[in-house]
Amino acid sequence: MKSYQCSICGHIYNPEKGEPEQGIAAGTDFSDLPSDWTCPVCGASKDKFNPV
Repeated sequence: MKSYQCSICGHIYNPEKGEPEQGIAAGTDFSDLPSDWTCPVCGASKDKFNPV
């Protein structure tokens, strides 16, 4: 699983950690995030994230 970085604020979504504050469990691949998921830091949409 790849990590993805927000092109707006630089936040990195790490699938090994998930986003517990948003209810996203560890082990959740970026492609499996809900389509309306947003960056927990700046609120950017998924299309603003790029693989790192």
